[in-house]
Order: sequence, then C-alpha cells, then structure tokens
Amino acid sequence: MKNIIRMAVLAALAAGSAVAGFAQTPKPCTSQTIEGTYAFRVSGEVFAATGLVYRDGIALTHFDGVRTATQVDYVLANGVPVPGPKDENGFNTDETGWYEVHENCTGEVEINFPKPEGGTSGAVIKFFFIISNNGNQLTTIVTSLTPPNSTKAVPVNIHSDAVKID
Repeated sequence: MKNIIRMAVLAALAAGSAVAGFAQTPKPCTSQTIEGTYAFRVSGEVFAATGLVYRDGIALTHFDGVRTATQVDYVLANGVPVPGPKDENGFNTDETGWYEVHENCTGEVEINFPKPEGGTSGAVIKFFFIISNNGNQLTTIVTSLTPPNSTKAVPVNIHSDAVKID
C-alpha cells in the first residue's frame, strides 16, 4: 500500500512539473532578440489617388541588435519594379531606419528610402511586427506609407512574413 501511495505521489509531482513547464512566463523580448538578417515576403495594395496599386516583393532586412535597420528589396508595383538606386543584382539599396522591440515581443520599424534624383524626400514605410519562434520569425503589417516627395501617408493594405537567415 505504501508503494502505491509513493508511486501516486511521484506521478502527481511529475505531472505537476510538466504542466508548470508549459505555464512558465515567456522570456521578455529585447532589440537583441531579432539581431540578424531576415528574408521577407511582402504583398498587398496601396490605395493611391490614381487607383489601386498592387505590391509584391521580397526584402532582406538586417537588425543590428541596437535599434538600427538596413534593407535591400525587390518590389513590384502592378508588375513593374519600383524605382530607386539598384545594386549589381537589381535590388533597391540604401534603405535605412530604426526599430524598437517591446518586452511582449511586439515591435515597430521605420524604413527610409533614398531621395529620388531631383526629389525632396524619399518614401517612408512604417510597420508593426510580432516576434515568434524564439526570434526566428516575424509577422508584419504596414501601418504607414509616405510616398517620395510627400509628407502625407497614403492608405495601404500591405503585410509580410519573415524568417531569420543567420
């Protein structure tokens, strides 16, 4: 009888330990959580004054661990590559900005695009993200897109998913 009670107590303790392991509070996120380079797949629409513009693209974004972001991308607007300085492979370059990570593993990014030749300002895109899979995955939604040579954001419906590549 004592052995049965002992075994029941041990089984209960083991089960309680397993449940407690699942119920632990997740580790808070910091800017270092997403330090590294991510491959993004981007899609959505821009509601421009001239009509709907479909966006589809890819981006390679590097987060430095201390709130600075750099990016190259290849984005199509209605099937046509968007303008901007290009590298030898045809990707848009010179895109820089900042990011912030909140303890609850959400965050925000602002990417500033280069000023077009003869223009007054480059485009600015802002997005929110959620960190998942221990910092190896990001899910985003664009919150603001200001076109080049403008100070006013346009409505958008753009989202992306990203995977850490290093």
